[in-house]
Amino acid sequence: MNKIPVSVLGATGAVGQRFVEMLVDHPYFEIVSLTGSERSAGKQYGQACRWVLSGSVPEQVREMEIQPTSTNLPGKVAFSALPAPIAREWEPKLAEVGYAVCSNASALRQTPGVPLLIPEINYDHLSMIPLQHSELGWKGLAVTSPNCTTNGIAMTLKPLDDAFGVEAVFVSTMQAISGAGYPGLASLDIQDNVIPFINGEEEKIQTETNLLLGKMKDGRRVNAQIQISAHANRVAVLDGHTMALSVKFRHKPSVDDAIHVLENFRGLAEVQQMPTAPQQPILVRRDPDRPQPRRDRDAGNGMSISVGRIRPCTLFDLRMVSVVHNTVRGAAGGSVLNAELLYARGFLAE
Repeated sequence: MNKIPVSVLGATGAVGQRFVEMLVDHPYFEIVSLTGSERSAGKQYGQACRWVLSGSVPEQVREMEIQPTSTNLPGKVAFSALPAPIAREWEPKLAEVGYAVCSNASALRQTPGVPLLIPEINYDHLSMIPLQHSELGWKGLAVTSPNCTTNGIAMTLKPLDDAFGVEAVFVSTMQAISGAGYPGLASLDIQDNVIPFINGEEEKIQTETNLLLGKMKDGRRVNAQIQISAHANRVAVLDGHTMALSVKFRHKPSVDDAIHVLENFRGLAEVQQMPTAPQQPILVRRDPDRPQPRRDRDAGNGMSISVGRIRPCTLFDLRMVSVVHNTVRGAAGGSVLNAELLYARGFLAE
């Protein structure tokens, strides 16, 4: 097949690098431009980018010249790793003139008509895209992926909600330092420490989970009404967010029933066949001390959610622990999977 030319916006940052890593050998997409700040523009990617992932800058893009973000980029698909304030300016401009924007930024997540998407759980939210044309006047489109922590929470809750009806959730997160970007936190702040505040994180968890688990009605999203209390903490782990959840259900399941539902969750067959999709979106760990970020974050090439310690809860009905790789499933990988779904559904022209 002829690969679809794509741009990576904000390519020198940590999430931008993860986009580059996942796209250089992708069967559908070919990187034709990389954008960066004014400080980086005009330089070769290998010179301007301080590579923070394992290995080295991929040879395919090492000598590519970094462009400023603009509406004159080659190709018509843009993967956005832009910081939220810059994304808020550029993503609507790009969608307006005809680009398909697959964003990891928070700027458009709550915009009416813009899907907040995890393909395994709410692929049907793509039916909102016509609203972008009729109500926003965009020639192109935008699809967003959720906050990295919300990814792991919503994926865990989806099959349980479908089977038993989730009414309320108490969640305490232990979030990796890579979630703060690079260079992130000062070592003297995070070593030997837990920081019990991440700006905006708790609100995103509460809002975005209800967006993701909402239903479609007449081409519009109707949000779920789950009561969520979230505590967000930054911990001294490099990659992998851990969430401890207590869940109240409309129809209380047994532990075995919950495990059965989680283990058998696969999502849409069409999504399972996509290049970035894991064979099992949710892996249930039965070991008493799992999941752990260091041991479980790379499951399914970083795209599977690991769930364990499923047991009765004295506050609600059940409690459990989930781990998500925050820069793969929770960031770049989620957006790449969104783009694969757009391609499968005919939204991306070659």
